[in-house]
Amino acid sequence: MSRRQSYEGVAVAVPVTVPYQRYSTHGAHWFIGQALEALVRESGIEKAQIDGLTVSSFSLGPDTAVGVTQHMGVSPRWLDFIPNGGASGVMALRRAARAVQAGDADIVACVAADTNHVDSFRLMLGGFSSFARDASYPYGSGGPNSIFAFITANYMRSFGATREDFGRIAVAQRANALKNPAALFKKPLTLDEYMAARPISEPIHLFDCVMPCAGGEAFLVMREERARELGLDHVLVRGAIERHNAYSDDPVMVRGGWRVDRDDLYAQAGARPADIDFIQTYDDYPVIVMLQFEDLGFCEKGEGPAFVRNHSLTFDGSFPNNTGGGQLSCGQAGAAGGFLGMTEAIRQLSGRAGERAVPDARLGLVTGFGMVTYDRCLCTGAVILEGQS
Repeated sequence: MSRRQSYEGVAVAVPVTVPYQRYSTHGAHWFIGQALEALVRESGIEKAQIDGLTVSSFSLGPDTAVGVTQHMGVSPRWLDFIPNGGASGVMALRRAARAVQAGDADIVACVAADTNHVDSFRLMLGGFSSFARDASYPYGSGGPNSIFAFITANYMRSFGATREDFGRIAVAQRANALKNPAALFKKPLTLDEYMAARPISEPIHLFDCVMPCAGGEAFLVMREERARELGLDHVLVRGAIERHNAYSDDPVMVRGGWRVDRDDLYAQAGARPADIDFIQTYDDYPVIVMLQFEDLGFCEKGEGPAFVRNHSLTFDGSFPNNTGGGQLSCGQAGAAGGFLGMTEAIRQLSGRAGERAVPDARLGLVTGFGMVTYDRCLCTGAVILEGQS
């Protein structure tokens, strides 16, 4: 039995992707504006009908969500700024769902966007957090590659994973991306190419890393009856969790907060791991994908390597993961990376996935993971969505 009120009656609709660009001279505000315009255009609603707004961005400063309301000419009665990186998509949905259940908003636009110019990623790393500014960056740990190399190496020592195991994840996601017109990577990737790629921070090599880019993602949250009134294809929220600073006593991260709350997640949805038709894992690095397979109950801790050896992870495989290619093959548009799995799941469950559609998919699981420090990330979340029969 779940400990909390259910999410019954909450619908998610109108998945929007603002096309990714490797670099852009446009700021985050421009990408947010493009996303909001697309939400209005594709939903057929008036901008004034959007009375709730969540915004996630790393490059919006010095503005927050309230500045966006003025720049975009919207006047919501409910507003949230969610600066939790890759966990922001799940958290935006959870908060928006509660807002519409409570009547605090009728239609909530959940938007994430970031820009990427030549120097922006370096500047973000230097000021990412107090921890990065004071304890990592000044000593040559110039961003997430070295941090996740530390986590990956520890996982390999602890559980016997090999680079080939992580490569299976990256190669499958590239195969999925080739069916996704929005993905930036258009060339197939073989396991031999993955293994031969140049080292970045051992054991991390080139294809273990996401490519920073500019772009945006967005979706609408409303009551189910409202979505039906508007004639919108939609999916339903069946369960959602989030957790912060879980397992802080672990010397190096080998468990994420999903593990704490996964039983509650499945209880909310009335489902088991075996009932999930696909999963959209947050994939800043392959090791984190493997951790999620374990922590969400698809296999036991330490069994991730055997799991990826025994399952095909493509959209048409035995365990579809990141069916649009994920960040590893689409690119990481800053905080929008935390929304990428959500928009892909909505497309899968509402018949919009085209060639990469998972056959007969009814239940999808989307995860979030964000805010890295020296040896772990602080924010985790997950949501189960159900398509309409």
